[in-house]
Amino acid sequence: MSTTSSTPTILQKILDRKAEEVIAGRRRKSLADQEETARHADPVRGFHRAIEAKISAGKAGVIAEIKKASPSQGVIRADFRPADIARSYEKAGAACLSVLTDIDFFQGADAYLQEARGACTLPVIRKDFLIDPYQVIEARAINADCVLLIVAALSDAQLNELYACAREHSLDVLIEVHDGQELERALRLDCPLIGINNRSLKTFEVSLTNTLQLLNRIPAGRRVVTESGIHAPADVALMRDHDVHAFLVGEAFMRTPEPGEKLAELFGI
Repeated sequence: MSTTSSTPTILQKILDRKAEEVIAGRRRKSLADQEETARHADPVRGFHRAIEAKISAGKAGVIAEIKKASPSQGVIRADFRPADIARSYEKAGAACLSVLTDIDFFQGADAYLQEARGACTLPVIRKDFLIDPYQVIEARAINADCVLLIVAALSDAQLNELYACAREHSLDVLIEVHDGQELERALRLDCPLIGINNRSLKTFEVSLTNTLQLLNRIPAGRRVVTESGIHAPADVALMRDHDVHAFLVGEAFMRTPEPGEKLAELFGI
């Protein structure tokens, strides 16, 4: 995995680990076998389509995250039952689910995605650090409906390759950016979903201003998904007042006894 010297240390550690995981994965299950499993996966549930349906109905398109831990926060939810959380989110009106599958840094698992998706009718994004087409095909094989591509983690060649691979396997794609330079690179791809992460990779500080400052650089026809830092109804109102109607929220839900109730409270559903 080639990255620049400016790549934040924690991200570089994660990417180095991903490179090891890809090698181990290919040894455990060949690319051809992974492709075969993917061909027999459940039909995709339209991830982008589900977001647009909520927004067309005048509601927020909420991608509700199922996450046990993070490198910066440690364990976020000790009582972690993905299927129960998924049902709670669906009942509360979420458009989609996001499930962490990274093991070493987020205490995730492929099985969590499968459990969550199997417990509801919502489409699911595999939230992980993808650097190789093998992982994209693996995502489809475990029944993911969408994958995340993080611009900060990938070269332009990798972005093109992984995006093409995802579309070839009928997966939707959410491309995540943190700043204007990354946004410029993301917009070179014909991807309708652009995620703006409000958390700095370098300092882990969160500011909703990040989304607002980048909005005027995003052309019509792209759906902006604001990520991180949504904790109160006022945060939601601020975004919707600026015509941002899609949200990826996790920590605010995961720290409450009933995640779905928090979702309904936060978004007025």
